Amino acid sequence: MQQAERLRFDVVILGGGVGGCAAAMAAARAGMKVVMTEETDWIGGQFTSQAVPPDEHRWIEQFGCTRTYRQFRNSVRAYYRRHFPLTAEARANERLNPGNGTVSRLCVDPRVALAVFHEMLAPYVHSGKVTILTEHQVVSAETEGDIVKSVTVRSTRTNETKTLVAPYFLDATECGDLLPLAGVEYVTGAESKAETGEPNALDGPAEPDDIQSFTFCFAMDYVEGEDHTIPKPRDYEFWKTYRAPFMKDVMLSWATSNLSPFKSFSLFPTGDPGVFSLFEYRRIIDRKHFAPGTFESDVTIVNWPQNDYWLGNIYDVSEEERRTHLERAKQLSLSLLYWLQTEAPREDGGFGYPGLRLRKDVMGTEDGLAKYPYIRESRRIKAEFTVLEQHISAVVRGDSGPEKFDDSVGIGCYRIDLHPTTGGREGFYTPSYPFQIPLGSLIPIRVTNVLPACKNIGVTHLTNGCFRLHPVEWNIGETVGLLAAYCLDKGLTPKQVRNKPEHLRDFQQLLVREGIELDWPVISPV
Repeated sequence: MQQAERLRFDVVILGGGVGGCAAAMAAARAGMKVVMTEETDWIGGQFTSQAVPPDEHRWIEQFGCTRTYRQFRNSVRAYYRRHFPLTAEARANERLNPGNGTVSRLCVDPRVALAVFHEMLAPYVHSGKVTILTEHQVVSAETEGDIVKSVTVRSTRTNETKTLVAPYFLDATECGDLLPLAGVEYVTGAESKAETGEPNALDGPAEPDDIQSFTFCFAMDYVEGEDHTIPKPRDYEFWKTYRAPFMKDVMLSWATSNLSPFKSFSLFPTGDPGVFSLFEYRRIIDRKHFAPGTFESDVTIVNWPQNDYWLGNIYDVSEEERRTHLERAKQLSLSLLYWLQTEAPREDGGFGYPGLRLRKDVMGTEDGLAKYPYIRESRRIKAEFTVLEQHISAVVRGDSGPEKFDDSVGIGCYRIDLHPTTGGREGFYTPSYPFQIPLGSLIPIRVTNVLPACKNIGVTHLTNGCFRLHPVEWNIGETVGLLAAYCLDKGLTPKQVRNKPEHLRDFQQLLVREGIELDWPVISPV
């Protein structure tokens, strides 16, 4: 067997999603030589290969994100102004939302987000500071005591392997894939009250397999009078009649969940404020923003309650089980589209919208589904400090505000939002305070040179629900990229940076200079 090629870097980043890209830019900006791997052929994660418009807080246009995240948002808008025939009104709108989707103030085509990621990384790639290996999976790790010596990755296209050697390894994979390979202690699923003291943790024992649902997103538009009905999916009859115990109706229906403030869903707006339009929800193209004739239709991303998949997990299971659940999740999304095209009740009394067209070009795939499933919950490191519900929940904390962390390395804000789980639970949705990201949640309890750079930080099943969103993941990735560089420059370990007041202050001052906000103004919970 041919020996894997050995390549040496200052920082190895496994995973090219939101956190991975932010970490790569930060470490390279600090002078490090970086390699970033990515399982698909698109970097950008949630924005691109998972096709999820950014879930952001209400103050995002003014504050509450890092400088580079704001640069990304501004660059997305600039990309549309440079390359698209916008109307005069849209071009003059400083806060242009290309899709006018209701989920975000910046609903964009995944291909535009991908282009902007490449633009932002271009100076570092062209100078040789950053090497990007797309279509590469992490397959093994070499360890020595509390140190990871190397990680081997395999090309999914050629099957060739490369061994990556560095002083620091950042796990930015969507599922925390490095953690089990490197022996980094981690947890999965739902904790018990006995473990965390969280009021809404499980009353009984912990359930490591009780993990949030994942989703295969897809894009579609609508051309009235045309028929774009796809072939009937293999599993359609199953999903057409499937109903979990906590659901009001079958999966493929306009019924809302018990947690929803709306009485029902619809495809298009009905004029009834109690009925929520799903087409508008994650719409990424509102054709009114563009010169007449540019787009035949508005375009939307389908990441709805009806295509959340919770019948099984795709990590810490056998490869056969993983593939089974990935395929069944794809079948669910295709079944939802087929139901919409053929049997969904219409406002005019008819059934089905055959003019709905699967936009395979938006996803860049043959089946029209996203290149990678939207992962809401990862493996999570056992950390120096774990963020609990009682640190951030507005219900638990009342008027006292969020817990203040002396080792803050960033901020975030979102509700504690859990989708239905593989344990058969409906989910959880409650207000939280705008929170700080403590450095302790980014440091494993034992291994000294691995840092989490995605959703795999020291949070619980519950608090993951508000740490998993785009701006927070970006902040986490950027912080650990700078932390690895800082430790290399100063000859320190991450634990020493956190636990020595002089080092912590120095590092926090560096973060502030780099445009990372460490605290919020006084604002209300969300």
